[in-house]
Amino acid sequence: MKSAIKRLSLALLCASAAPVFAQPANLPPPGGEKPVAFDVHEGTSMAVSVSPDGKWVAMDLQGSLWIVPVKGGKATRITDYFNDARQPVWSPDGTRLAYFSYRDGGYDLWTIKPDGSDMKKLTDGAYDDREPAWSPDGKAMAFSSDRSGNYDIWTLDIASGAMKQISSNGREDRLPSWSTDGARIAYAGIDGAKTALYVTTLADGKESLLKQVEGKIDAPSFGPNGQLAYVVQDATGSHLDIDGKTVSGTENVFPFRVSWGKNGGYYYVSDGKIRSRKGTALSTVDFAATLEVVKPVYARAKRDWDSTAPRKALGIVHPTLSPDGSRIAFAALGDLYVMPAKGGAPENLTKDGALDTDPAWSPDGKSLVYTSDKGGGLPQLWIRNLATGKDRRLTDIDTQPLGAAWSHDGTRIAYIDVDGRWGVAGVCVVDVATGKITRLQGSLGQPGSPSWSPDGKYVAIALSHKFSNSFREGTNQIYMIPSDGVGKPFWQIPEDNMSMDTRAGGGPVWSPDGTKMAAIYEGLLKIWPVAADGKPLGPPRAYTSDISYFPTWAADNKTILFQSADALKSIDIETGAITDIPLDLTYRIANPTGRTVIHVSNLVDSVRDVTQHDKDIIVDGHRIAEIRDHDPALHKADRFVDGTGLTAIPGLIEHHSHAQKDFGSNLERAWLAYGITTVRDPGTQVYDAVEDREAAESGVRLSPRLYVAGPLLEWQRVYYKMGVAVSSPAHLEREFARMRALKYDMIKSYVRMPDLYQRQIVRAAHDMGIPVSGHEIFPAAFTGVDATEHMGATSRRGYSPKQGPQGMAYEDVIQLFGRSGRTLTPTHFGAMNPYLAKNPTYRDDPRMNLYPVWARETISGNDPMAAMLKPLLEGQYKALKKMYDAGTLVTAGTDTMIANNLHAEISSYVDAGLTPFQALQTATVNSAKDLNLDAGTIEPGKLADIVLVDGDPRENIANTFKVKKVMVNGVTHDVADLIAGGTRK
Repeated sequence: MKSAIKRLSLALLCASAAPVFAQPANLPPPGGEKPVAFDVHEGTSMAVSVSPDGKWVAMDLQGSLWIVPVKGGKATRITDYFNDARQPVWSPDGTRLAYFSYRDGGYDLWTIKPDGSDMKKLTDGAYDDREPAWSPDGKAMAFSSDRSGNYDIWTLDIASGAMKQISSNGREDRLPSWSTDGARIAYAGIDGAKTALYVTTLADGKESLLKQVEGKIDAPSFGPNGQLAYVVQDATGSHLDIDGKTVSGTENVFPFRVSWGKNGGYYYVSDGKIRSRKGTALSTVDFAATLEVVKPVYARAKRDWDSTAPRKALGIVHPTLSPDGSRIAFAALGDLYVMPAKGGAPENLTKDGALDTDPAWSPDGKSLVYTSDKGGGLPQLWIRNLATGKDRRLTDIDTQPLGAAWSHDGTRIAYIDVDGRWGVAGVCVVDVATGKITRLQGSLGQPGSPSWSPDGKYVAIALSHKFSNSFREGTNQIYMIPSDGVGKPFWQIPEDNMSMDTRAGGGPVWSPDGTKMAAIYEGLLKIWPVAADGKPLGPPRAYTSDISYFPTWAADNKTILFQSADALKSIDIETGAITDIPLDLTYRIANPTGRTVIHVSNLVDSVRDVTQHDKDIIVDGHRIAEIRDHDPALHKADRFVDGTGLTAIPGLIEHHSHAQKDFGSNLERAWLAYGITTVRDPGTQVYDAVEDREAAESGVRLSPRLYVAGPLLEWQRVYYKMGVAVSSPAHLEREFARMRALKYDMIKSYVRMPDLYQRQIVRAAHDMGIPVSGHEIFPAAFTGVDATEHMGATSRRGYSPKQGPQGMAYEDVIQLFGRSGRTLTPTHFGAMNPYLAKNPTYRDDPRMNLYPVWARETISGNDPMAAMLKPLLEGQYKALKKMYDAGTLVTAGTDTMIANNLHAEISSYVDAGLTPFQALQTATVNSAKDLNLDAGTIEPGKLADIVLVDGDPRENIANTFKVKKVMVNGVTHDVADLIAGGTRK
């Protein structure tokens, strides 16, 4: 699975053979930009190891290995930028360094000579191997691995390659360290929220508890005289302890293993510096390491908000073939449609202004079940009789049903029941006649849509099958749920360690006769034989060569409808014949005409740090024409908005939020009600994102402007339902083809995408004129990735290269952002609780009634996630101010669908040291710049996105919360009307 990256890596690996401490070459930035080089003297989340002769220190600054004289000086890089090499350790004889690296698309153990030559890979395969530690005789390594189903400690015999499992207790065991006599291995054990140090005696395999403390204990290391060093993170900070005594004072110690020197001293990293201690004496190994960044140069695409010419609808959601194969039902532009299976102009069935989605045919082809919020409030299941055109509401519940599927006998409908953050859902069955609901399965991590076995005994869904509890990613496999609500669910895995692309439209779907299943693997439609309980009877076989998605069967058991980029196709699996199905569906952008005049008492234009008074804003159509001193004569315009006593600010831009169908159209209403007129969605289900964008543009759905990415691009393992587990370079190229066809506004390269292939994503995206974002900082800043999401958040390493303990970031991170001028969306998780503490009346907010119960409870009570992340905020605030001052383009985003969080986010920037005006700019002009959008300021020529608030945000940033009216694209809405139009009837 990793061989393709090996071929791409070969040239760089060969370049490593060089004179002593010579720096290897790097692949150049894909855009050909000239890198900007600079020196840094501090590192973030960096580990060190001292050579046995005491002359050198190895460190893993920003994913490369470096050698530094122990007396300090210039650091020399011995690996290229694309290894993600971590936690180097010297061999006992000083001839090699061991480390773990993600170079080939999975973490493996590697060694290299200190001069950068002779790089060797020691482990391979689908599993992650991390944190190597040499045995004292240099003949073996201990390491942690998820190859047994959770993280355990293993040993590797260097000569033979033989492995032996050392720990097997159901915990997550990490960061091993040998005793000096080689008889024992210590390690950190994680059991839920509890951590402790354990030790195993190798002779008899006996494990015993070594140390347990209040807080998190990590990174044990035996000293030459049997001392035990470890790192403790608790309420006081992150500190280094030896034999129960804190030795690091107030230093912010990084949670990696201490490296012991030959003279009884030891080395570690704190506050971004390499520290050396012996007894009570502390010294610092100063270094200067050269990093490089680029400022990407490419022709940036720009959305056309002016032309009203017809546009092809690309967001075709859940296209479903009728049982007799004659018709196709789908959702698009906010409504349900049916069209002939041979193609043509579709018929709009709903035309109701609601969010209508996820249609599924009844077995007799006479009805459709679908999800809609047409009844007011949040989405429910409805059944449409196609002959009469009448709808019947099937559910009336507090949770949100999606992805409905009819049983083959027509008596029951299975669906996923969304009841939590980010698409967490149970699986339920509802009786079609009585409406009685049976919950088959409690909350799961974003399950896929159900598919029934023909005998009605099982419901199959796609679910992530994790490798361990240390890391959330897994492979998308088939989870079988007995439909009686009594039997125990079980897994079916068609191909070991191979993931279905996505749980959102990747299958599985059972054939009507029950002999086969279909799903999407490697971007292709694959089919395999199954038993009555879904057990695979053979391997999945590919039936397509182009990117494929959302297969559905006809009753003949041989015809499958599927999506391919911007087209619908069907395949006869007996002959292999593929038929293109023409779809004639267009829309026009909904731009108003005529003149609107807004009179306001105050105006903050987000250009100048001043408040203007008594102004008229003249809007022609959907753009601002003029800003003038107040003149009552202007009130005779086509439309007049009286903002007396209010302050006009630019419409707010939520720079990081993921749209979810379970919120229904209330999601967009709530955004508007909180003054958000543009939303950047950096990752959503493949076609849902485009449908959201087009429903907003066409005016069918009341909504902010939407800038959308497609799915999160992962590598082989995946966590989110909105992610795609890219399997290979060929699969990645297929994703690029879909990306071009669906005209995404950006691409998000996600957590497990290797750096070498992130570089390919940058090339493809920039050729389209669209930016790339991700969680990474380096070599992302070198390859031209445009933006970084989050100050911290998920990292494949288990710790963030962007911040150390206590949320602190150091010079390397500050400079990588500042020198490149790249975009950062901090997403200060945990900002809401202190915001509400300062503004307690904001808890009782009628706009929150637009949201599901679980979402409202995050505001009415204290969100436990926010409380958990509170200790990081102070450090993140300090880092953010430094990044902002260094030249980072800071944009405000929240990574939550609950719109009031944006106001807390903006306020947190003031807590970090920005002025209220600067904080306002992060959600207006800065975000508009990043989107290449003619908005974000109140100026002539700009799009007419304007919010009227009570109070001046320049005086108190919390005034952004007090939204009274909002204009989006030249159309004005009162907040009270937005609330009334979306609450349950």
